Amino acid sequence: MRKSPLVEPRAVLLAGPSGSGKSTLAAKLGWPVLRLDDFYRDGDDPLLPRDEHGRADWDAEGSWNTGAALQAVITLAREGTIEAPVYSIGEDRKVGTQTVSLNGANGFIAEGLFADLLVDGARQAGVLKDAIVLAPSAPVTFARRFLRDVAEARKPIPVLLRRGWRLMREQPGVVRRCERQGMRRLTPNQARDELAESGRPADSAAV
Repeated sequence: MRKSPLVEPRAVLLAGPSGSGKSTLAAKLGWPVLRLDDFYRDGDDPLLPRDEHGRADWDAEGSWNTGAALQAVITLAREGTIEAPVYSIGEDRKVGTQTVSLNGANGFIAEGLFADLLVDGARQAGVLKDAIVLAPSAPVTFARRFLRDVAEARKPIPVLLRRGWRLMREQPGVVRRCERQGMRRLTPNQARDELAESGRPADSAAV
């Protein structure tokens, strides 16, 4: 994709391990938010990765429709509004759509586990304003993720516990993966302070 001189960088890509506080940070800042987790593949999608037991592997990169997510980021940055999917983790499928609009803001947050996969494409399209990976402590992330998933009845508790222990061990690798894509590593508090200081990201530092 060629960079258009008429498009200002508007997308702040926000990645981090599941439970790292991405959604909480986005909500506290009050900016328009594009939830990238709504771009997961449906449970019956033949392209959805499976683990050794034949179960859907929601933590694999292929479980996410990267192309559709990138196009949504670019469209929202260029046109100021988009009709995005709404995904139910418990049902393993899309259950509707929602309108995401900038409403005059000159920036927005696109947050999700695999947001780092969009860095290069968003930069090439000329819409990338900043790219951040959240890196809180692994035990804090484990506890936050488990409490959230139980409250939302995402999966049976034994499944959540097994997944939680595995993700806690994998967390350092997730953060390093995002850094290799050019994301800045920050704690949730650091990210909140930096982004809040810049207002509605008009003056955020570009990557």
